[in-house]
Amino acid sequence: MRAVVAKQAGRDGRDGRSVEFAEVGVPEPRSGEVLVKVDAYSVNRGETFQLENPPPDWRPGKDVAGLVVQAAADGSGPAVGQRVVAHPPAGGWAEYVAVPTDALARLPEQVSTARAAALPLAGITALRLLRAAGSLAGRRLLLTGASGGVGHYLVELAAAAGALVTAVTSSAERGARLAELGAASVVHRVEDAPGPFDLVLESTGGADLPLALARLAPRGELIWFGQASRKPVELDFFSFFAGPVSATVRHFSYADGDQPYAADLETLVRLVAEGRLHPEIGRVEDWSRTAEVLDDLRERRVRGNAVLTLS
Repeated sequence: MRAVVAKQAGRDGRDGRSVEFAEVGVPEPRSGEVLVKVDAYSVNRGETFQLENPPPDWRPGKDVAGLVVQAAADGSGPAVGQRVVAHPPAGGWAEYVAVPTDALARLPEQVSTARAAALPLAGITALRLLRAAGSLAGRRLLLTGASGGVGHYLVELAAAAGALVTAVTSSAERGARLAELGAASVVHRVEDAPGPFDLVLESTGGADLPLALARLAPRGELIWFGQASRKPVELDFFSFFAGPVSATVRHFSYADGDQPYAADLETLVRLVAEGRLHPEIGRVEDWSRTAEVLDDLRERRVRGNAVLTLS
């Protein structure tokens, strides 16, 4: 089968052409896995970073949607012919991928595979992040890096839960969309966010994190879930005394131990089917253009998610 693979070591992967097509063997599912014929997959900016220094024998691809063509040998999971959205550990940018049955969800007729492919990584991150934040009703929430795939889901879900969301995005166009999704306020720099905020969800790192931290209310909480700027953070302990008294700073990772993904995927699919969650897909292309899309994603030329289709 054909698959998108990381280029061999020694070849420049920083110009957007960090991947190429190759012929690889069709995966053989283990007992608790199904074989999925991939119809669409989503690419994430974090994967562009991994491609700069890929592990040996690793193939990218964690967000896929398609058709089950081989059921799990242990009888778990969907039957052959069922459309699914899935979050395999790797290898999803290919014609076929083996997926654990606890990392997928069935798709109803009204949810297309292109929309579903944009759900797994960004959607699961948003769900679990808000779950970690606790009750949101009436809380003042600051979200940095709001115009990415995770940010769009966070704004819509948090606003629906009753939070007063201030979203930070550098683009007026993207800000208008975030307002449509429920953001009470949109600013273009963290410095422009008035505060104080009960909760900060911070994903950019660098200079933005201390600026966001300073806008916390007393005993507020900052949850740090990304570093899109790829710049280190420097914090001055004494600045806490002039602002966020007794603030909490917490690290978050969506891969929460051994917690399966199936239940969260089912929730995301249900919300989309009910019209309560809207995947923000800024780019849909044939998978032959994966390298170009990766370049655009790396350079922030894509709003929300980018989806590649194999049809």
